[in-house]
Amino acid sequence: MAQSKSSSPRRAPDRDPAPVNITWDERLIHSLTPLKIELLGGLLLLATLLTLLGTTGLLPLAWLNGWAALTQKVFGWGIYPLCLLLALGGLHLITRRVNRRFRLRPGQIIGLELLLLTALPLSYLYTQATLNDALQGRGGGLVGWALGQTLLEFLGPLLTLLFYGGLLLLGVLLFAGVRWQSVRYALLALSGRLHRWGQQIAPPPRQPRPAAPPQPVPPPQINRQRMPQAANTPAPTPAGAAPRHDPRLPPLSLLEAGVVVNLSDAEIEQKKAIVEQTLRDFGLSGEVTEIRRGPAVTQFGVTPGYIERPGPDGEMKLHKVRVSQIAALQNDLALSLAVTRLRVQAPVPGRGIVGIEIPNAETNVVRIRTVIESSAFTRQQHPLAVALGQSVAGAPVAINLAKMPHLLIAGTTGSGKSVCLNAFIACLVFNNTPEQLKLLMIDPKKVELIRFNGLPHLLGKVEVEHERVIGVLRWLTNEMDARYELFATLGAKNLEAYNQKVARHSQTQPLPYIAVFIDELADLMAMFPGDVERALCRLAQMARATGIHLIVATQRPSTDVLTGLIKANFPARISFSVASNIDSRVILDSVGAEQLLGRGDMLFLSSDSSNPERVQGCFVSDNEIERLVAHWQRAMPNYQPGEAPWESLLARMAHIDETDDMLEEAIELAQEHENLSASFLQRRLRVGYPRAARLMEALHDMGLVEDPQNGGRTRRSYADSSDEDPLGSFLSEQ
Repeated sequence: MAQSKSSSPRRAPDRDPAPVNITWDERLIHSLTPLKIELLGGLLLLATLLTLLGTTGLLPLAWLNGWAALTQKVFGWGIYPLCLLLALGGLHLITRRVNRRFRLRPGQIIGLELLLLTALPLSYLYTQATLNDALQGRGGGLVGWALGQTLLEFLGPLLTLLFYGGLLLLGVLLFAGVRWQSVRYALLALSGRLHRWGQQIAPPPRQPRPAAPPQPVPPPQINRQRMPQAANTPAPTPAGAAPRHDPRLPPLSLLEAGVVVNLSDAEIEQKKAIVEQTLRDFGLSGEVTEIRRGPAVTQFGVTPGYIERPGPDGEMKLHKVRVSQIAALQNDLALSLAVTRLRVQAPVPGRGIVGIEIPNAETNVVRIRTVIESSAFTRQQHPLAVALGQSVAGAPVAINLAKMPHLLIAGTTGSGKSVCLNAFIACLVFNNTPEQLKLLMIDPKKVELIRFNGLPHLLGKVEVEHERVIGVLRWLTNEMDARYELFATLGAKNLEAYNQKVARHSQTQPLPYIAVFIDELADLMAMFPGDVERALCRLAQMARATGIHLIVATQRPSTDVLTGLIKANFPARISFSVASNIDSRVILDSVGAEQLLGRGDMLFLSSDSSNPERVQGCFVSDNEIERLVAHWQRAMPNYQPGEAPWESLLARMAHIDETDDMLEEAIELAQEHENLSASFLQRRLRVGYPRAARLMEALHDMGLVEDPQNGGRTRRSYADSSDEDPLGSFLSEQ
């Protein structure tokens, strides 16, 4: 052992590294490196001053005079404002670290450039300078001559003056601080008005209609009650066609344009510093690497860092900060930032960061027009596309109701449920004619959806009475069954395939989509829990292929309202602000909705995603709704709202209720047992014998029990236990 120690090499003592001699030029370069932007600004300012001195002749240098003559030949008199702008730019770069009250935005810089570029050709047009004059630096120089003479030859003097005058006005607006998006909306509105004015002056010639080819024999029609068609209207286009082809569709000018209010850079930097400092105060390391500004919240993406902790051998080692450690500081971050609610998304799906969503000081109102004009909406290419809102990054979000295929909405009072329904309805009637889409609305609250009464898209009127809702849902179920029978006739698997086939027949009308809106499910479930749940589940299971889609909202997301069967058949859900994390789990199967801000702030869970997306919902005003309804009433002046197609069904139900209100209970007993008798009904329903005998006769009239056999009192039951609504089936057959 001693020999091995003596034979081991001895470690050389540590020595300090030899000092490195740094030359004066290296020190100068290192000292000037942080100031390279300021140096660039100084060089720009110096070059501008030399050019200005050479142009005025105050500095008699040959090379400088030649350079000044060249620039004056190119820009003419514009060399003076150009030198002024370049000097201001150099001064801006030199003082970029100085805290100034006024800062130029990119839009204002573009405005200054437009002012200069339009002033040069305008001065050329005003002075009527020639090419020789431009070469001598008069007018707008060569730049003004090139820009002015080119358009003058193509457009003429009047249009050229109007064009450059418009650019000059645009430059003034941008420099005055008007947002570019506001200018864009104004230009789009002006373009639409000019287009409509041009069509009124010179309407496009009508193309001669080609001779119709010989039509094949139409398929047999099933005798059923059809939905009322609008009077004096053209034949409906097949469902699934591209929207905005009908001249009766409302123009974009009916919808209000949105105004964007962005956070200042100083506020963003302040919140970023507070987030990073709070993590350090609790012994965690993290850096804000992404910032996504939304209309209501700004998401700060934190990349977890490393902290030193002793390892198993006692040595200090670097360990990655756990995501759960950052998420546990949610309340501390809210305290440091002095906000009421703050949400931590740990981690953000698909990105290696922890998202800290901090409310903005001022919430932007998201208008449906902003989303309708976006590429996210046009990419849907479907009549049932609706505007949902904007994401935490400010990107427009649009969804297709046909892919949901049904939607469940929940949230407390005032959180934005009814506004969301209004936005969906407004989008649908904006892009669909009454022949393409029918609306069925149920509003137990009697205040939200009744403003849509008078729309040609409506089936009947908005239903507000609880007692009529069951009949409406039964009619909808019968409509679904009848559509499936029509599909079987042509061998079509869904509504799109059926409409494509009937488009080849002149005597067969395509079927429209049906969008069903129910504003308050809790009231209906409180009065008719069994009937409402049974009807909604059956429609949600089978109605997608027939073009029937449900949008159901409730302000009480409890388990007795959103039962397991209803949730299982509504995979797409929207949760606005709720009272507790228990309500959030009921609607979304996860927490997070209790941290929402209200007023349209939502979590959207699509049918093909397991993680909800935070969206600021669209807002539609009462004036916009009134304008849309009034537009459709003007577009279809001969439309007369007819009787609702479920009125006859409701009348038969009322007659049965007058006969006996226990008939449905007797039908359930007939489904559960093979044999029935009046005495059996008397015992189970606790009624007298005469009433039980009348119930047996009613069951016999419905075909649910056999004829009496030789005076026998026991009859065999024909009721099918798999039929979920035998009474509705009987009523639909009458």
